[in-house]
Parts: sequence; structure tokens; C-alpha cells
Amino acid sequence: MPESAYRMFQSHPASAMPMESPLAWSYQHTGLPKQDKQSTVLLHERAFLGHLLLRGGAIALDKALRSVLNLSLPARPLSLIVKEGYSVQWLAPDEWLLIVPQGEEFAVERGLREQLAGEHYAIVNVSGGQTLFTLTGKNTLPVLMKSAVYDVHPANFPPGKGVTTVFANTPLALRRPDEACWELVVRRSFADYVFRWLLDAGAEYGINVAR
Repeated sequence: MPESAYRMFQSHPASAMPMESPLAWSYQHTGLPKQDKQSTVLLHERAFLGHLLLRGGAIALDKALRSVLNLSLPARPLSLIVKEGYSVQWLAPDEWLLIVPQGEEFAVERGLREQLAGEHYAIVNVSGGQTLFTLTGKNTLPVLMKSAVYDVHPANFPPGKGVTTVFANTPLALRRPDEACWELVVRRSFADYVFRWLLDAGAEYGINVAR
């Protein structure tokens, strides 16, 4: 069976082009909280990362991912693998979210397609439609407990876990790459809402925003 046609889009061309964070409007109109030296929660948006949705057979995708990035595919449900600025999150039995550093998504997608030639798979670049927030600080957990319907207690949510859940009435991916950090992968259209929710939920802890 001939391979279906596909199109790849270089979202970071060589010529300089202005880019706006999904929170550009929020920074201008909602504003940032006054920096609090006693803050125990830090919110940071990591805009412009490369987000690729991978679908297909785990064996073929794992082989391709190891070849291109020397990165393993999470085999267990609700698992997350992080390595040197790259991460892969299990979303469904045949679906994973790969996040790569800014500007690398085009080359990574091309490399994966070359390795997957002849296989049944799908790769979708959703970089422009998502952004990633990080939350750190000793009172991050209470902020999450206010907001997430999923049980985020450390006994139930150890480092290396990632889930898709409802957070402040918003569907998103909630991940814990390491002991000190939590990540929220948010759709662009919900970014301002989640940002303002976090500012409100973290107000009692003097939340700070890093830019």
C-alpha cells in the first residue's frame, strides 16, 4: 500500500519573524502580580516549545524515537520520560505527546518520519496550539489541590507521572517531571484563563511570575 501524502510546516523559518506568547494579551491586560520576596510559588510559562503528537504502534515508535533522540517511549499508562530538555508523555494506548526544545520540532518530525517509513503512524505538530506552564515552590501542592480534580498527593502522583485531567474546569495535561516541579500543558485558547486562575489560587502564597 503506498504511503499517504503528508505536509510538514517549518514553524521556525530562518528569517526572523515576530512571535507572541499565548500569554501576550494576559501580560498586557491582566498584568503581573507584584513580586513578593516571601513567595512560595513560582509560575513560569515556557512558550514556543515544540509539541508533537505521536500515534501508532509502540514498538515502531519506540525504535524511531531511540534512533532520532536516543529517548525511550513510555510504555506504562500515565507515565512520563524526561531527558535533557526532551519529554514524552503517555496519553493513550497508541498516543504520546513529545515535547522538544524550541525550533527543533521540524527536524525531529522529519527524522521520525524517515525512521517510520512503511509503518502505520501519525505525527501532528501542535506547537502553535499549546503552551507549557511550570509551577515550583513549597506551596505548589496546595495550589494544585485547589484546582485539579485528580489526586495530586505525592503518594498518588510521584515524579515521572503525567495525566490528562480537568484543571479549573479546563482539560489539560498535568505532569510531574521531577520532585520539585509540576507542569501544565495547556491549549492556547485556555492559556489566559488558566494563568488568571493560578494567580488567584496562588495569591495567598504570594505567587510570583517568571518571564
